[in-house]
Amino acid sequence: MNNVHKLTEGAVLLAVFAVLLLISLYVPVLGTVSIFFLALPFIMFAAKNSRMSSFVFLTGGVLLSLIIGSIAAIPLALSFGLTGTVIGDFIREQKGRTASFIAGTLVFLASLLVQYAAAVALFNVNFIKEGIGLIEESIDMSRGMLEGMGQNVDGAVMDQLTAGVKMIETLTPSLFVMAAVISVFFIQLVSFPIAKRFGIKVEGWKPFREMSLPKSILWYYLITIVASFVFNPSEGSYWFLALVNIAFILQLFMIIQGISFIFFFSHLKGFPKALPVIATVFTFLIPFLLYIVRILGIIDLGFDLRQRLGKK
Repeated sequence: MNNVHKLTEGAVLLAVFAVLLLISLYVPVLGTVSIFFLALPFIMFAAKNSRMSSFVFLTGGVLLSLIIGSIAAIPLALSFGLTGTVIGDFIREQKGRTASFIAGTLVFLASLLVQYAAAVALFNVNFIKEGIGLIEESIDMSRGMLEGMGQNVDGAVMDQLTAGVKMIETLTPSLFVMAAVISVFFIQLVSFPIAKRFGIKVEGWKPFREMSLPKSILWYYLITIVASFVFNPSEGSYWFLALVNIAFILQLFMIIQGISFIFFFSHLKGFPKALPVIATVFTFLIPFLLYIVRILGIIDLGFDLRQRLGKK
């Protein structure tokens, strides 16, 4: 009887996955939203069944994607299917929401990197270089149009745009990491409330104001800064790319720590709940505020600012 129930449940969830995949592939606007629901059937199945059964279900999902959308749909099925299976397995093992988020992010990141490497090696398609090439072409076209209209082109502005394009190319590894983190965040955001309605026990997030990163991250950040000054690697070298990307990710962590402190301080003082949200929005809209929030995060992490304020 259990096997019959398992087969029925698997068939229904595969049907749901098929519908979501069709929408994601062939409905332009709605597909950008439905794509984050693709992991939901895998989360729900893996949360209730063994790893072997989940692997069989994942295989069925990949084969189904091949039938529905040909080879082009397989990367979607693998990325979201693997991620959903791992998250569901962590839910079944009751390893906590944070652990499932980290594991899901690592799996999603690995799938992105493998697909990118496969596209370059097998099909000679480099999405990053092609995207950067399009940006450079648009910059050149804009400069040509301005010159054709008899307007002066500010050299400083063009240099900033060119430097920005080079920075995007340099930060490609960090952008992969950010894409994985954001994707898994939205996967959990849309999937967990639905999974709860079907009786799957999902641990809730702690309030954002209580979030605090390990102090070791601060040491990694300081070591990275010191290494950048001491070694001063040449631009374009392996060490330059490594240090720049590590520093970028760690700076992002410090900003998150600073924003979390703003939420904590606002709660401590009894400020309106909208205030820290507005402060967060302005932080990302005004670049200067990012430096202040980052410094605030460093102070909070290094000097236990929350504990000091809590005692007072």
